[in-house]
Amino acid sequence: MKNAAITSRKNPLVQRARAARDGREKELVFVEGVRLCEEALRAGLAFEFALHAASVEENGRGARLVEELRRVCPRVLAVSESVIESVSDTKTSQGVVALVRRPKTGEDVIGLGGGSPLVVIMHRANNPSNAGAMLRVAEAAGATAVIATKGSTDLFSPKALRGSMGSAFRVPLWTGASLDEALRWCSERGIKTVGAGAGAQTNHTRIDWTMARAVVVGPEAGGLSDEELRAADDTVRIPMREPVESLNVAVALAVILYEAARQRDFGFAEGKLEKAEGKRRG
Repeated sequence: MKNAAITSRKNPLVQRARAARDGREKELVFVEGVRLCEEALRAGLAFEFALHAASVEENGRGARLVEELRRVCPRVLAVSESVIESVSDTKTSQGVVALVRRPKTGEDVIGLGGGSPLVVIMHRANNPSNAGAMLRVAEAAGATAVIATKGSTDLFSPKALRGSMGSAFRVPLWTGASLDEALRWCSERGIKTVGAGAGAQTNHTRIDWTMARAVVVGPEAGGLSDEELRAADDTVRIPMREPVESLNVAVALAVILYEAARQRDFGFAEGKLEKAEGKRRG
């Protein structure tokens, strides 16, 4: 026999879920929706408890999720529709939320493995939706790890998680480093840093991305400062037709990372290809 659904918004677990949603439970991550709960399960995260409305179990996917949550989560509790709406971080409740232990992040989490690492350094990325989108792009393009410097948004906040669609659970992350620490860490490991900025002279397709590289992108409002760009080993720009002067930072990162992926897939940089074509013409 199932327990009666929780109907009070003052229930301690309901209040704790709202606290996690609002960033007041520092060791817990608020996960909302069937898709993100599935991703948290696949990532093997440690669940504290889950709350769900009866409506979630009315379709096969939702019912399977609740069943799986009951196998791994200490407490899976039914709540009324009004309670789940009071907990939700979205305009329309997705019917299920879970609290999981915050995944470990830090320098020691990043394992570079073999080959040429491709690292993303997000410097003071303060828009959670953009930060989440950059994580998603980084994973999709094959980045080895992501470093988010001090002043960046919480990559496990509800908006950032929705933007990353689960990538935050899988990509090795180092958060809270200073830019100097991140650049020094790369230098010590032979990883050449590349600052992205509109004022750079070199197009993003004109450098060799097949070597160990780290692409550095700045905050949404103004990008990297001149001093920050000078601190990188190389700088690149993305050519744009007038009158457009800039791209959304997540879009810009995608353009750069997919050029890196293209070069790595084919085994040469554009400059090497041009030399080869020049020899054939000669």
